[in-house]
Amino acid sequence: MILHYFKWAFIVTAVGLVLGAWLGWQSSGTLAGVGAAFFICAVLAVLEISLSFDNAIVNANKLKDMTPVWQHRFLTWGIVIAVFGMRIVFPLLIVVIAAGIGPIEAIKLAATRPEEYARIMNEAHLPIAAFGGTFLMMVGLTYFFDQEKDVHWIQWLESKMARFATIKGIEVAFVLALILGFSRLLPAEETDTFVYASIYGLLTFLCVEVVGGLLDASEETMSAAAKGGLGAFLYLEVLDASFSFDGVIGAFALTQNLFIIAIGLGIGAMYVRSMTVMLVEKGTLAEYRYLEHGAFYAILILSVVMYFQTLIHIPEVITGLGGAALIGISLWSSIRYNKREQAAA
Repeated sequence: MILHYFKWAFIVTAVGLVLGAWLGWQSSGTLAGVGAAFFICAVLAVLEISLSFDNAIVNANKLKDMTPVWQHRFLTWGIVIAVFGMRIVFPLLIVVIAAGIGPIEAIKLAATRPEEYARIMNEAHLPIAAFGGTFLMMVGLTYFFDQEKDVHWIQWLESKMARFATIKGIEVAFVLALILGFSRLLPAEETDTFVYASIYGLLTFLCVEVVGGLLDASEETMSAAAKGGLGAFLYLEVLDASFSFDGVIGAFALTQNLFIIAIGLGIGAMYVRSMTVMLVEKGTLAEYRYLEHGAFYAILILSVVMYFQTLIHIPEVITGLGGAALIGISLWSSIRYNKREQAAA
């Protein structure tokens, strides 16, 4: 039963919404404040789910090759890191670095001067978008630039990308060219920040790939069943962090209360985890052959949107709906393919 997979998500939703309503009462002392906090938590949860549905598919793709032990570790430790680390510690860390203050002072700033906290977060949007956009772009391109990939959704495009994958480093060259191109569109005072943050995003992806490969290779020498262990876990955690950037920054457009943001995005993260578990256990990726393609196209679009957000404001709801639409089309294409195969059998 599908609802079984969302049991904990439902529990966290109930607890989170009650806690959000309580925060609304504490901050305003009115029923209107309670309703506003309750509503914002719900909207943030929906925003997080819409932005991260493709994250669930990519997680499931990686998890299906991991041992049960590491699957369990990612789905337990990973959710703690995702909710506590990315939705609470990450925004605090940005303020600590940007404002040059200590962690305790950052928490006090979030609690007593939320407007100043939000201002610092928004000012940090440029390097965050550049870093996260670059990392996600490498994730998407690496999937398509794969000479062993033999299932293509958009045949004319993906077959060419698979063929060009024999050229070593082609995806890195493509991303570097795009970084240089976008840097020319930015004001001169922002160019260095964008380029440095983008390069760090690229280096992070390459380091995660190298370290992940070394870790998993060393584990395989100890145990043949250790495929997809610590290295894959590390990769998924960094990937989840990159997906979180857009939601965390966008949340400040709805509220400046860090704790309400953490509750709303945390609720959404629980649903993403539940979807990931369902996709792995039900074998949905194998059943719908183009679903994975849609998720990686959504990742590429998200990465480009994050680049454009350094130039203009793009509402997060558009990003979320765009990704959901692509995944929906890929699901529809998969169902059509399955029907054709059944008719031909």
